[in-house]
Amino acid sequence: MKTLYVSDLDGTLLAGNQKTSDFTNETINALVKKGMIFSYATARSYITAQKATKGVNAKIPLIVYNGTFVVDNQTGKMMISNYLPDDIGNVINDLINNGIYPIVYSFIDGKEKFSYVESRMSDGVKDFVNSRKGDIRENPVKTREELLQGKIFYISCIDDAHKLEIFYYKYKNRYRCLFQKDVYTNDQWLEIMPLNATKANAVLQVKERLGCDRVIAFGDGLNDMDMFKIADASFAVANAADELKSIATAVIQSNDDDGVAKFLKKIFN
Repeated sequence: MKTLYVSDLDGTLLAGNQKTSDFTNETINALVKKGMIFSYATARSYITAQKATKGVNAKIPLIVYNGTFVVDNQTGKMMISNYLPDDIGNVINDLINNGIYPIVYSFIDGKEKFSYVESRMSDGVKDFVNSRKGDIRENPVKTREELLQGKIFYISCIDDAHKLEIFYYKYKNRYRCLFQKDVYTNDQWLEIMPLNATKANAVLQVKERLGCDRVIAFGDGLNDMDMFKIADASFAVANAADELKSIATAVIQSNDDDGVAKFLKKIFN
């Protein structure tokens, strides 16, 4: 039986320093050489995911931006793409009219960019931007109109929970919306993406493409719940949200204890 093993990154495969440990790298690489089919499904972009998992040699399709894209890890090319509809500008204007200045991800002239109004950043957006200095995707702009450039596929808002919660309920039935705290900073995030862009949908597409019979998933957050529901078995790390633990097959050791790698080593061998 051919099994696809899929792990979330932040808070799951990555340690608290936002990187995979040497043990995790060595374990996964050794198991892949033995035939394990391993991938990850993350809210991160392909670029930041690659940096965080630098030591992991996964050569199969990777799921990024919470299922918005599936990327060929050998060529870096998009295999599956989801974009927000043309009227997404109305949502961006709605956010700005209520004092929320988002980070907008788009392809501008064929190049991936994340844009933000430089003069109107929340503290959370400032921290996000500062953590990505030197990123070739960075695109500071001066006006709201410039945020609407290109083919938009993802929106991130980092602000006060009470401000963001209103828009989560307003738009959650029209788009795929995630409303949760960042695992590292504890900042409140609202993420808006295409309705069909889910980790679950992307995992099922990768499963079919690779001819796998079953899926085993690992995660820690609320954005992993849909992936857990379609998996044949699912394992939450010890530091996971209680809601995720409640639907998991079992709970394993935490991300800082290399829980996923230790579990994979045990069950695959």
